[in-house]
Amino acid sequence: MKHRAALFVYLAAIVLLTSIHDPRLLAAAAAAVALLSGKDAPRIARRTVRAVLPFNAVVTLSYLLFSRLAGDFQAAYIIRMNLRVLALTSCTFLFVSRVDPFRAFSFSPSLLYLLTLAYGQTAVFRRLFEDFRLAFRSRSPARARTVDLYRHAGATGAYFLGKALHDSTEIADAMRSRGYSRDSA
Repeated sequence: MKHRAALFVYLAAIVLLTSIHDPRLLAAAAAAVALLSGKDAPRIARRTVRAVLPFNAVVTLSYLLFSRLAGDFQAAYIIRMNLRVLALTSCTFLFVSRVDPFRAFSFSPSLLYLLTLAYGQTAVFRRLFEDFRLAFRSRSPARARTVDLYRHAGATGAYFLGKALHDSTEIADAMRSRGYSRDSA
C-alpha cells in the first residue's frame, strides 16, 4: 500500500512541477526533494547532475544562440526550464530509490505486465551495453582514440536501435495475440 501511495504522490508531484512557472517555487521544490532525500541527498544530487547536465547544457546553449540571433532572449525562461528539469529529475531519482515499482503497480495486472516487459527489456539492454563495453575494451590494446570511441558508440547505438525496433514488433505481436491491443491492424 505504501508503494502504491508513493506512486500516486509521485505522479501528482510530476503534474504539479510541470504546471509551476515561478522559478522560486521550482527552486523550493528541488530543495524539498533534497530534504526528503535525507542521507541519500548527495547520491541523488550526483545522479541528477550527471543526468541533467548534458541535456540542459545543449538546450541552454542552443536557446542562447538562437534567441540572441532572433533578439528575443529571456533569462527567466532558461532559469525556469533548468530548475524544472532539475526538480523533476531529482524527484524521479528519489522515487526510484525508495519505491518498488512492482509493488506500486500491483493494483493493475495489465500495468504490472507492461512493467515486467519493460524491466526485462531494460535488463537485456543493460547487459548488452556492458558486453559491448567490455568487448571494445578487450579488443583495444592501447587507449582508444576519440574517433574509435565515436565509431564504437555509433555502432552500438545502431545495434540498439535495430534491436529495439525488432523487439518492439515482437512484443506488440505477442501482446496483440493475447488481447492487449484494440486496434484493427
